[in-house]
Amino acid sequence: MWRFLLVGVLLTASSCVWAKDEEVDFIELASVLVQDGHYDRAEEALLNVDLEQDDEVDRGKFYAVYGLVHLNRSEAALAKTNFYKAIDEGFVDETTGKTPDVIYIYLAQVHYSLEEYREAIDAIQKAGEAAARLSSTYIMRAHSHWLLNERDQTWSVLESASDRFPGNYSFTRRKVFYLIELALYQEAAELGKAYLDASEGTAEDYVAIGNALRSAGQFDEALRFLERGGLKFPGNLDLAKVKAHTYLGRGDSLAAAEIFYQASLDDPNLISEAAELYRRAGKLYRALSLNTEIQKQDIKLKQRLAILLELEDYSSIITMEDAMNRAGLLEAEEDLRYALAYAFFKMNQYDDAIRHIALLKRPDLFRKGVELRKAMDDCQAEPWRCV
Repeated sequence: MWRFLLVGVLLTASSCVWAKDEEVDFIELASVLVQDGHYDRAEEALLNVDLEQDDEVDRGKFYAVYGLVHLNRSEAALAKTNFYKAIDEGFVDETTGKTPDVIYIYLAQVHYSLEEYREAIDAIQKAGEAAARLSSTYIMRAHSHWLLNERDQTWSVLESASDRFPGNYSFTRRKVFYLIELALYQEAAELGKAYLDASEGTAEDYVAIGNALRSAGQFDEALRFLERGGLKFPGNLDLAKVKAHTYLGRGDSLAAAEIFYQASLDDPNLISEAAELYRRAGKLYRALSLNTEIQKQDIKLKQRLAILLELEDYSSIITMEDAMNRAGLLEAEEDLRYALAYAFFKMNQYDDAIRHIALLKRPDLFRKGVELRKAMDDCQAEPWRCV
């Protein structure tokens, strides 16, 4: 939103309408085009300015406009270069006779995006009150201090921001994540609850805090947030997914499977995850039942093969050969071909097993194939050993 603050400084009092016989002020024209969001056209206008031949060109203004073009095209390094050139060329606000504070805000942004955090902080300080009026600069400055391992300064900036913008709870939210990074989980949980109570947090807030605690291995604390979020936002799929992964992280595959199954009633694409989690939980027949509902054939067949292998249902596996061939799975994934060969072996259909073993090329599977052929030779020599 504050990207266009400089445009007001750049535009002159003229109406920016030129008669046909007037010489076009291309810098002024570029300023108008930037304001209207036409950044490529603004650059085309600036290319008409000859800095070497025209001594009357306002070079500071030229570089300031060019900096805005690059900034809005996310070309941070070029924007930085041009903003500094504008300052060096004496670019000033005509009403104050000083370098516009907002140009330092832009410089802070480009330094920050280039991971030049010390320079970003310095630029914000130079922007003075112009920066102090914008909540976004506090977040930028706080995080810059954080990334420079200046924890006290980070906290000081966030405290100042909370005082200046008492209704803005984003600063408290930021503190929660910093506390989690510092492994101060109890403090993070308490502040997180206070934040959510005060701000009437969104589902995304519950997801973000819960997921951060989950990633830190604080599964119980994460679940408290996620359960609370689930009550407030029933049916939210993102909350359900993070909660399922939290149970999974805690080693409870069955609880995770149940959550994914309930979520799949609203989003059928999640049925494969639910089936996979039931498989991991040892609920193989439940997994097999859900597997039949999967729409994507390649996912369905691979998962079905894994379940049937655990069930040692080799007769069902060999019936999948044609379907796997049609889906191109046997050519694409040799592990599946080896599994099929093994199933034929277990069903004493050695010719079919050998047919698939002969097509194995991956070194580790080729070696397994050799071992499987030896096992078949042993079985044929002494059938009683393979009953």
